[in-house]
Amino acid sequence: MPSQPTTARPPGDGPARSTACGGPRGRGAGPPHDDASLLPASAPAKGEPHTCRAGVRPRGDPVARRAGAGSRPGPPPVPEHTLRPHDHEESPVSEKTTCAVIGGGPAGMVLGLLLARAGVEVTVLEKHADFLRDFRGDTVHPSTMRLLDELGLYERFAALPHSRIRRISFPLGDGRSVTLADFGRLRGQPHPYVAMVPQWDLLNLLAEAGRAEPAFTLRMRHEVTGLLYDSGRVAGVRYRGPDGPGELRADLTVACDGRRSTVREQAGLVPREYPVNLDVWWFRIPTAGPVEPALLPRFGRGRAFAAIPREGYLQIAYLGPKGADARLRRRGIEALRRDVAELMPELSGAVGALASMDDVKHLDVRLDRLRRWHTDGLLCIGDAAHAMSPVGGVGINLAVQDAVAAARLLAAPLRRGRVTGRDLDAVRRRRLLPTAVTQALQRLLHRRLIGPVLQGRSAAPPKALPALLRRLPGLSAVPARLIGVGVLPERAPRFARRGRTAA
Repeated sequence: MPSQPTTARPPGDGPARSTACGGPRGRGAGPPHDDASLLPASAPAKGEPHTCRAGVRPRGDPVARRAGAGSRPGPPPVPEHTLRPHDHEESPVSEKTTCAVIGGGPAGMVLGLLLARAGVEVTVLEKHADFLRDFRGDTVHPSTMRLLDELGLYERFAALPHSRIRRISFPLGDGRSVTLADFGRLRGQPHPYVAMVPQWDLLNLLAEAGRAEPAFTLRMRHEVTGLLYDSGRVAGVRYRGPDGPGELRADLTVACDGRRSTVREQAGLVPREYPVNLDVWWFRIPTAGPVEPALLPRFGRGRAFAAIPREGYLQIAYLGPKGADARLRRRGIEALRRDVAELMPELSGAVGALASMDDVKHLDVRLDRLRRWHTDGLLCIGDAAHAMSPVGGVGINLAVQDAVAAARLLAAPLRRGRVTGRDLDAVRRRRLLPTAVTQALQRLLHRRLIGPVLQGRSAAPPKALPALLRRLPGLSAVPARLIGVGVLPERAPRFARRGRTAA
């Protein structure tokens, strides 16, 4: 008999353990789950407690809105109808699913939804009680909106509060600007713009779509604390939930827990880090009326701003030298207000909305990539495999495309109950080129465009670029495609499509 999972890796690699999963099980397990073993859960009765639906039984209370989110209107919690009552029996010490997805961000939620639509039992573990996180990546690019279309979700997405960016422009210093990226020039894209949508709304939409899939489980407030091993192979995770610690065994574990991935660290996978010369500070300034639907950067010696139009406010990215957070905070809020008013005089009457440096959130920019994205029984995707710079706002969309590729390549092996190292490496091979090219372009922009400004050697981007774009405006389609679509966009696999795109 195979040995029970342990938290310490036993010596040697040993044979991979393969099973098909039909839910919590041990000896005498049921049939594989591509038969009738996964049926829609019954609707919760009024007044009964809820837990996340499908597959394995969650431990703990229903999710709730995180306290202390401030007076700003927050997102709704994960919809209650994604939940169902659970048996009041004591949960087993060790539970089982086919695929454990760690992290309920865009990559994890998309992967979970797509695998569930393929008939693969999947459990997504998210450590927070809700999806409310301020100043996370809120850009949804044309390639991702096309994916939502293919999944039958675009109409619901379009109904969410959002703003649309149709171009990225550079100021010329004489009151005029030149368009760097014109998304309206994208051919073959049904939605030629970048949508600025609060990420919690997108994640709640994906959670809502997941509830319709019997094979989908979302567990909020479940923080992974370690990996389980069986004969040298990752066999699941240990977690801490609302009712205490537990174990979730899985045929495959996928780390989607971000650039500081706990799972990646536990597995001993170390990314290669690239030098970065900037950090970003986020804050918001209210607007009184309509704002031009364009991203317009502003440059000054030692600093740069990018104003992103949102509904009722501008989301401001302040770009400064790496490691300058302590110095910026010592200067204080008055100095920051002066910096904003100097480079963006049209906001001089609104900068008073910045009450203190507590309103300013620091992003420690990192750029890295794993040489190997997997170990036996474990795969890393999204930021866990490759942290991206915020330049271009492409990180979410690359992570989503990783998830689509992983679902397409791994659904069949997961249904068969055996995922090999070659299967897992196929995901890296598919996604390495677009990741490496995008990171190379970001490093080039850091070095040639942003670096000289932040180092004080220049107060503006090189003049040759705006001059070229003014003479040949059609060139603005090239950066629009690199930013909005990417090097290798992924289309939804046929098994995941719904609506008019399913044919």
